[in-house]
Amino acid sequence: SLPFVIYGMMANASIGALFMAGILPGIVMTALLMLTVFIFARRHGWGSDTPFELRRLAGASLEVVIVLCFPAAIYLLIMAGLSVNIAVLIGLAVLVAVDWYFNFHAVMALMTPVLLIGGMTMGWFTPTEAAVAAVIWSLFLGLVRYRTMTFRALAKASFDTIETTASVLFIVTAASIFAWLLTVSQAAQLFSDFMFALTDNWWTFLILVNILLLIIGAFLDTIAAISILVPILMPVAARYGIDPVHLGVIITLNLMIGLLTPPIGMVLFVLSRISKMSVERTTMAILPWMIPLFVALLLITFIPALTLWLPTQLGLIR
Repeated sequence: SLPFVIYGMMANASIGALFMAGILPGIVMTALLMLTVFIFARRHGWGSDTPFELRRLAGASLEVVIVLCFPAAIYLLIMAGLSVNIAVLIGLAVLVAVDWYFNFHAVMALMTPVLLIGGMTMGWFTPTEAAVAAVIWSLFLGLVRYRTMTFRALAKASFDTIETTASVLFIVTAASIFAWLLTVSQAAQLFSDFMFALTDNWWTFLILVNILLLIIGAFLDTIAAISILVPILMPVAARYGIDPVHLGVIITLNLMIGLLTPPIGMVLFVLSRISKMSVERTTMAILPWMIPLFVALLLITFIPALTLWLPTQLGLIR
């Protein structure tokens, strides 16, 4: 979500639209990765550490169904004549009571994206304010509902967040100065003219952008790459008629894959350190899992409806 926020700031795009635009691509990536897991599991005979239990599957499925029924219940209450606020309060009260009585494992945690997306959709808070709502809800879950968080852990998480946020803001500040220099020197316009003279086909442009981002994503941090590249690519994409929200999803996915791209993807070194394996072995192990990611990237790049349909239906973009 943070790359979407930074991209929205740099491109002056709707952060809410970016969040909505990422849902269908996320489902596509999940389905492709699930298919890959299925193929590998069948080919290598992988199994679970614990035996399959239909009861546990049914319990987990029931919790997911309860969460999915919450928006439907709110809609029915509104159709019955209740105001939105009253309907949501009644729904939350019933949900909390049911969760307290049956002591579900994950219903309240699964409600987090429902509350955030619903709150932004109904105009209760902006995407920036949604971060505050997420923190408040997470504190309630950690300190009150599940009691898995201590005040010492909360203090440590707060200081870690301050440190991370400060570093990101320094990068954004430097990138803003860089964007201003590009504007003053007309470098972005010159690059736009060069690309448009090279090709007038938006497919070709997006192929070149994907290659560029995959290479840069292997070298640069995601936030830094977005902050530097967006002021350059945005004017060019506008000339090709590419929607800024669509471009934002493409950039974010490319940079995410770039972090995994051998031989210098930064995430590779993190994975090798956690798994206590060499970078070479980690690289070889991760290569097959790049295939579904590249397939998803191609689908998302050349089928704009995958990213733009949902935010368009919600009225977030025209």
